[in-house]
Amino acid sequence: MASSTSAPHRRGLRLLIGAGAAVLLAGCASFSPDGGFSAVEQTTRDRIGKEVRWVRSESDQAAIDRRVSELLGKSLSVDDAVQLALLNNRGLQASFYDLGISEADLVQAGRLQNPGFSFGRLTKGDEIELERGLHLNLARLLAMPLMKQVESRRFAQTQGVAALSVLSLAAETRKAWVQAVAAQESARYSAQVMQAAEASAELARRMAQVGNFNKLQQAREQSFYADAALNHTKAQQAQLSARERLTRLLGLWGTLASYRLPERLPDAPATPKDLPDIERTAMSQRLDVQGARLLTEQTARNLGLTRTTRFVNVLELGLVRNSSNEAPTQKGWEIGFEIPLFDWGGARVAKAEAIYMQAVNRAAETAINARSEVREAYGAYRSAWDVAKHYREEIVPLKQRIAEENVLRYNGMLIGVFELLADARSQIASVNAALDAQRDFWLAQADLDMALVGKPSLAAASAVTAASAESGGAGH
Repeated sequence: MASSTSAPHRRGLRLLIGAGAAVLLAGCASFSPDGGFSAVEQTTRDRIGKEVRWVRSESDQAAIDRRVSELLGKSLSVDDAVQLALLNNRGLQASFYDLGISEADLVQAGRLQNPGFSFGRLTKGDEIELERGLHLNLARLLAMPLMKQVESRRFAQTQGVAALSVLSLAAETRKAWVQAVAAQESARYSAQVMQAAEASAELARRMAQVGNFNKLQQAREQSFYADAALNHTKAQQAQLSARERLTRLLGLWGTLASYRLPERLPDAPATPKDLPDIERTAMSQRLDVQGARLLTEQTARNLGLTRTTRFVNVLELGLVRNSSNEAPTQKGWEIGFEIPLFDWGGARVAKAEAIYMQAVNRAAETAINARSEVREAYGAYRSAWDVAKHYREEIVPLKQRIAEENVLRYNGMLIGVFELLADARSQIASVNAALDAQRDFWLAQADLDMALVGKPSLAAASAVTAASAESGGAGH
């Protein structure tokens, strides 16, 4: 290497010292006190009004165990079930540790790689040449602000994904609770039907023995009992499956799995929700719509960044000191960069523009789908309410009046016991349908609530974290 004067060497040294100062500043990047979890907590409170915790110590686990015991000490309402799942579901806790992984990447992006030192010893005859070099990745230093922006967005997106996991688990638990309570009620009613059918079949058998009943009539009663017993078995299996699904979401096992549920579902409200402007509400609240818009804005900013930095790809700075026992010591510095001779960055700009237009169309698609989905969910909600109301106010009371009239006719010996039982069978079908209608209403209510939040997606995650960042919850 050619000898260098002392002035260039001093300039290179000053440049390296400046880079070293940047290294020290970059080394100040540190972890946030809560690991970015405050954004998840804030979103949970704002959206569903529930508490969520990230278990990172024995004291955290002990606090959750006390809260779980408190919730399980009484009949588990739907709100208690949701709260229990948010505290005790281990899959949700596992997803929170993605925050720790992503924050570590963010902190690492704010720290330069360690400088490198090279030493070489070359011999040529009696001549011995020593080479020493100190190298710093200057490209990494220049790219550090961009890398931190990328990792910051990624960390914010991880916060959003964690928040969406909370909201999704809450919705799943609410629906699982409805299914479990409805299945429990259906199984209890099917047991009553089976007992009545068994009594009817036994009466038919006895009457057939004394010649007051023909074989066809007896076979009909036996058939009804056989069907009732089969339906009861199916109802028991449905109850077990629904309860186990809820148990998994609640994160319970062992003796804790013997929790108590209410005897029946709550009645549908006297009046349904009136949401005449539901599309506008969805556009302002749905996380996937907000996220798609934010991603489009980010893509636009990235496009401008690509145009600015398309020529800067590789840049390194190093100090060189070569010495020989037969020649003066060589000192100096060197810098290397890529020459845009063949690739002027036009392809990258074209790609960025295509990505931007793709994001624009994806955002439009998300908004159109959101409008349709929320209309569909509200339509299903209103239909389910109408059906439940019809059963509650029309069909079930009418069947009850018919049953009361038939009892009066039976007491007056105008009809026999089997005519009375035949009418009871008609009532059974109506009651089962009423139970199903009540269950379907509460499921439709849960689907409508989730439709107003939006589908879990990366775009929705961006909206969650953007909202939390505005309130100071991002942590970085």
